[in-house]
Amino acid sequence: MTRQMTGAKMVVQALKDQGVDTVFGYPGGAVLPIYDEIFQQNDIHHVLVRHEQAAVHAAEGYARSTGKVGVALVTSGPGATNAVTGLTDALMDSIPIIVLSGQVPTFMIGSDAFQEADTVGITRPCTKHNWLVKDTDKLSSIIHQAFHVASSGRPGPVLIDIPKDVQFASGEYTPRPKAPVGHYQPQVKGDLDTITALVEALENAERPVFYTGGGVINSGPGASQLLRELVEATGVPITSTLMGLGAYPASGKHWLGMLGMHGLYEANMAMHGCDLMINIGARFDDRITGRLDAFSPKSKKAHIDIDPSSINKVIKTDLPIVGDVAHILEDLLKVWKARGRKINREGLAKWWRQIDEWRAVKCLTYKPSETIIKPQYALERLEELTKGRDRYITTEVGQHQMWAAQFLGFEDPNRWMTSGGLGTMGYGFPASIGVQMAHPDALVINVAGEASWLMNMQEMGTAVQYRLPVKQFILNNERLGMVRQWQQLLHGERYSSSWSEALPDFVKLAEAFGAKGIQCKDPADLDDAIMEMLNHDGPVIFDCLVEKHENCFPMIPSGEPHNKMLLGDAKATNAIAGKGAVLV
Repeated sequence: MTRQMTGAKMVVQALKDQGVDTVFGYPGGAVLPIYDEIFQQNDIHHVLVRHEQAAVHAAEGYARSTGKVGVALVTSGPGATNAVTGLTDALMDSIPIIVLSGQVPTFMIGSDAFQEADTVGITRPCTKHNWLVKDTDKLSSIIHQAFHVASSGRPGPVLIDIPKDVQFASGEYTPRPKAPVGHYQPQVKGDLDTITALVEALENAERPVFYTGGGVINSGPGASQLLRELVEATGVPITSTLMGLGAYPASGKHWLGMLGMHGLYEANMAMHGCDLMINIGARFDDRITGRLDAFSPKSKKAHIDIDPSSINKVIKTDLPIVGDVAHILEDLLKVWKARGRKINREGLAKWWRQIDEWRAVKCLTYKPSETIIKPQYALERLEELTKGRDRYITTEVGQHQMWAAQFLGFEDPNRWMTSGGLGTMGYGFPASIGVQMAHPDALVINVAGEASWLMNMQEMGTAVQYRLPVKQFILNNERLGMVRQWQQLLHGERYSSSWSEALPDFVKLAEAFGAKGIQCKDPADLDDAIMEMLNHDGPVIFDCLVEKHENCFPMIPSGEPHNKMLLGDAKATNAIAGKGAVLV
C-alpha cells in the first residue's frame, strides 16, 4: 500500500517504520520541514545536542549499546561538514548509523547558495554509501534501503542528503518492505570445506589462540554466546582487540586480556608464540600487528570476517572464511563436535603452563602512592565500586582509554564504547549521552582525560536539559598524556605543546551548567568521592587529579614486534636510549 505525503513526513514515517525511537540532531534552515514533522508527533524522541559532531557520536553510542541503528539529523553546509568526523569514526569502527542531512533546494544546487556544500561528495569516502534524493517519490524507499545497508554485512554509516524542496513536495510513501531491499546482500554463511580445515588445524595445534575483534559484537549476542561455548569446550586461550572487549568475559579463566600496543604481556606473547591464530571478526589493525614481518611469525593463520576486502588486506591468511561470525561459529562448533571434540590436550596443557609464566610477570603492576592518585589506582577503585552494576563505559582517547581497557573488566558485549580506528578525542562524552538515552536506568560512565573531554564539553548542556545522569570521570593530569609519553620516550623529552596551562575549574564548570562537580586529589578520599558520584541522581563531572607524568605500560614501541614490550619507566627509558634490551 502507498499513500501521499510530504517528503518531510516521509522521513518521520520511515523512521517509525524502522523502529527508531530516538534521533540526535541540531536544526537549521534546510531541515526545518523535518523538524516541524517531529514536533507534531510523540513516537520519536529528538535530543537537541550542542554540536553536530556530538549528534553523530551520540548516535554511535546508542547504536553500540543497543545493536540497533543510530540516527542523527543535521542541516546543510556546516551542519553536514561537522558530521564528517563522526561518520569517519563510525566507518573505521563498523558502527551502523544513519545521518540525515538537509540540502539547499534542488534548483539551487551548484549555485553556491547559502549553507550549500557538496555533502555527498564530501562524505563519499567516509560512508558505506550515500544518496542525494532529488525525487520525493523515491525518498521513503531510499531510507529503508539505507537501514539495510547500514546494518547488514560489515556495519557502518550511511548518509541521505535531502534537498529542502524534496521535503516540502508530496509523493508516494512506500512502507518498510518485509524482505531486504536493494542488491546489497552480503554473504553470511562460510565455506564448509574451509571451516572443516580450520577444525582439523584446531585439533592438531599445540599452541592455538583465539584473536577476537569488534566483529563478534557486531554479529549480535548470539555470536558472543557461541564464542564462549567454543572457548570453554576447547580450552583454547582467547585475547581481544580494543573493540572486542566484552565478547568473552574478563572473569573467564581462558581470558588473556587485550592485546596490541598497550595490551597485556601474556596476550602479546601468546600471539607472538602461537602455532595457530584464529582471527574472529578483527581486521589486523596496525595497533595490533606491530611490525608486519614479525607478526605471529610461526603461526598458521585463519581469518573469519564478513568483509571480503579485509581478507589478505594486511596479513596473508592460510584459512580465509568470509561470512557472519555467528553463522561461522555455529558451523565450526557443529563440525568440531561431529568429529569427536578432539583437541591436542598434551600440547595445550604445555601451552597454558607457558602462558601462566607470562602471567606471573604481572605486567600491569605500578608503583603505588599514598599522596598522589595514580590513574591506574583510580580505575581499579572505579572497577571495584561499580562492578556487578548495570554499567556502561564510554571513553575519550588517550592514556586514560588504554588504562580503562586494562583495568576495567567487561563481562558482556555492548558495554564498552570507545573510538578505536579513528582515535577521536571528544567521542566519549556525546557517546555516553547516546548510551544513557538508550538505557535510562543504567549507570553510564565516561572515562576521560581533561584534554579530550574539553573538545565536546558543551554537551553538558544536553545532559542537564534531558536530565541524563551521565558520570564524567576525568583523569586530570593537566597534560596531553599520550602525546607527552611519546615525547618523553621517543622525542628526547621535548614537550612540544603537550601541557595544558589554562584549564577550567571543573567543579565550577559543572555548577555553571547546573550539574554536580566533585574534585578529588587524595587517594584516601577516592572511594568516598566515587560513591558520592555514583549516588548522585544527575549528571556529574568528577575531576580526579592524578599523577601528571605517569606512563601507560605495557607498550610496544612503533616498529617493534609483539615480544619487544616496554614494561615500566626505568626499563623503557633504558631501552629507548639503547642502554639495555627491551624486556623479553
